Amino acid sequence: MGAVTDKIKGTTNEAVGKAKQGIGEATGDAKLRGEGAVQEAKGHGQKAVGDAKDAAKEAVNKAAELANRKL
Repeated sequence: MGAVTDKIKGTTNEAVGKAKQGIGEATGDAKLRGEGAVQEAKGHGQKAVGDAKDAAKEAVNKAAELANRKL
C-alpha cells in the first residue's frame, strides 16, 4: 500500500471513529464510544505509517541524488 493510500485510510478511520464516539456519547452507548476510540487510534497509526513511508522515500531519493552527483 502506498503512503497516500495509508494517509487517506487513516484520515477516514479517524473521522469515522470520532463520529462513532460522538454518537456513542449522545446515546449513552459505551460500546460505540469504545469502538470509535479504537477506530480513531487505528487511523492515527495508518497516518503515521504513511508519513514514515514518505520519509523513507525522501531519504532514498536524496541518497540517490547525492550518489549521482559524485559519479
